[in-house]
Amino acid sequence: MKLSDFDFQLPEELIAQHPAEKRDTSRLMVLHKNTGEIEHKHFYDIIDYLHPGDVLVRNNSKVIPARLYGTKRNTGARVEVLILKREGDICECLCGNAKAIKTGTVIDFSDKLYGECIERKDEGIRVFEMHYEGIFLEVLNEVGMMPTPPYIHEKLKDNSRYNNVYAQINGSAACPTAGLHFTEELLQKIRDKGIEILDVTLHVGLGTFKPVKEDEIEDHVMHSEYYEMDEYTAQRLNLAKKEGRRIIAVGTTSTRTLETIINTYGEFRKCSGNTAIFIYPPYTFKSIDAQITNFHLPKSTLIMMIAAQCSREMILHAYEVAVQERYRFFSFGDSMFLDNE
Repeated sequence: MKLSDFDFQLPEELIAQHPAEKRDTSRLMVLHKNTGEIEHKHFYDIIDYLHPGDVLVRNNSKVIPARLYGTKRNTGARVEVLILKREGDICECLCGNAKAIKTGTVIDFSDKLYGECIERKDEGIRVFEMHYEGIFLEVLNEVGMMPTPPYIHEKLKDNSRYNNVYAQINGSAACPTAGLHFTEELLQKIRDKGIEILDVTLHVGLGTFKPVKEDEIEDHVMHSEYYEMDEYTAQRLNLAKKEGRRIIAVGTTSTRTLETIINTYGEFRKCSGNTAIFIYPPYTFKSIDAQITNFHLPKSTLIMMIAAQCSREMILHAYEVAVQERYRFFSFGDSMFLDNE
């Protein structure tokens, strides 16, 4: 398929610059993917489309203040660094002006933190060994900034609004934004209705938001992202499958995690690893029945994934309606429920 097959016209003023005042008051488009019918609701109405016995699967990864600004030691040149992955003190980072960062380059981020480049990779990625005083995440909270996307021009007033209320496991360089619409109160109402809520973890990195540049989308190569599932979640999901109950993914990252595991093992199981799965039409989903998602960028891997759940034509029509109805797009924008009923 061609990259241009997933393009659409989006007025810039529809790109949300700030989150809704209250998370669950954002708008909700319900797209019935079996018929193409569209309904216009608010996110707190999602409970009306969930049934006792359904299983809601969330990504509990937490965004860290992964954007760092520093200076090259000896030259004083300014450098911007985005931490994509971290293993101990080794961080894989996307760097501005990466050509100037060679192996051995030292960047000072503060008097408590500096990084030394120990490996050069393609596409502006460099690997740093971080040196710091104290606990790394505490230092990062002091020095780093929340990595809101470049299309958001307004300064975030409250950093917690770029994390889901259920975020727990530090590690993401971008928020799994489909979950931003949930409040603790709404989640409790969902539980009270008899819907089971389970968590997986996928740390969002370059794989999720790297733009597609190839004209033939099949030529696009995803970057890998770390995921994990625990034993309890695996058992509960296998039971839901056996009993024919719906599994509903909150967001594309949860979907990628579930599809990766079931494609690898033929069932859900306790596991962890790195996934570079790229889902685009035609594709048969094996793990999920429905999905909650946001409105995505033109020509992105995310719109390709949701198009695979129904059809490219149906999704592009829904997006055309969303533009006509003045829905808000992207990270802080409104929500869509791809319902299988």
